Amino acid sequence: MVGIGIIGCGNIAEKAYIPGCEHYNNITVIGCGDVDVERAKDFAQRHGLSFGGSVEDLLARDDVSCVLNLTTPQWHAAVNMQILQAGKHVYLEKPFALNRAEGKPVLDYAQRSGLRISCAPDTVLGPGIQHCRAVMDNGLLGKVHAVTLCMAGRGHESWHPDPEFYYAQGGGPLFDMGPYYLSALITLCGPVKRVMALSGQAFSQRTITSEPKNGSLIDVEVPTHVTALLETHSGVMVTLIMSFDVAGHHVPKIEVHGTLASLSVPDPNQFDGPIQFIARTDKEWSELSHERAPERRGVGVAEMVQAIDEERPHRANGEMAFHVLDIMQSIHEASAQGTIITLTTTCSQPASFPGMATH
Repeated sequence: MVGIGIIGCGNIAEKAYIPGCEHYNNITVIGCGDVDVERAKDFAQRHGLSFGGSVEDLLARDDVSCVLNLTTPQWHAAVNMQILQAGKHVYLEKPFALNRAEGKPVLDYAQRSGLRISCAPDTVLGPGIQHCRAVMDNGLLGKVHAVTLCMAGRGHESWHPDPEFYYAQGGGPLFDMGPYYLSALITLCGPVKRVMALSGQAFSQRTITSEPKNGSLIDVEVPTHVTALLETHSGVMVTLIMSFDVAGHHVPKIEVHGTLASLSVPDPNQFDGPIQFIARTDKEWSELSHERAPERRGVGVAEMVQAIDEERPHRANGEMAFHVLDIMQSIHEASAQGTIITLTTTCSQPASFPGMATH
């Protein structure tokens, strides 16, 4: 059983990672740290952890081997480096960093030091995406030639208690939700070769309607509607839409099209969901069933710990997360410059995933 620490005692730690990590039998959350020490102490008490205090005190603990970095995006790179320099493995929330310049030194340090770094989303390890991967690996789609990716909605200010960072650098629909869709794309079709894009804003300010900041205004610093075309190294043409500017839509979240059939893929922000399939000889879509139980938040760090023990690469790895970051930054740059950008990064398509042992 490997001891896990948490840095950043906020909404996602409370609602996702504490209950998620309890599900897996090779990890246990021991303590937490936060810049607000009293917040960390309260968090630890409420969740029965043995320690809650400063970040520095958490990183000094010998019983913590891996740390979950659940801070907001502007702190990801600095906190990652702090964790690695303390000799701990890292699992962080997405995105990997705000930009390549921040992220590359972190990835390089982890590789030099022999430490593991892993990054959300781990939803791609769930049975939904993994069953689609099996369908594709078994050749049921034929040669895959096209993919559509679409996440569009009204934004987060109507429900999130602190939505400001979603409209600051490192936020927006692409950096917030893009990692789910792009990680699913890489899991299913491999890394991306080049991109072109258009982007903009429908609103320069957003009004918070959630509590406790109801009525406050947010200045929008990033594009909130992004349309891009991507090409993978395997030649798949990808259409991507990411938006916080639409009232509603009927565009599927992910569809994969091959020479023999098409596949409707579950929401990559979830671990499971309905999968639909239609062959070129069929008249109607049919639903594909699978029996594997869903995973939970925390499967990414549990699988990384298992990979360390088995001395093999882990799946939600830093190289893939940095490639996702490069794709997203390149999309914004391609839109701003009006050019096609060929990426300088790549990664391996992760191996298919059979699931983790649970309690």
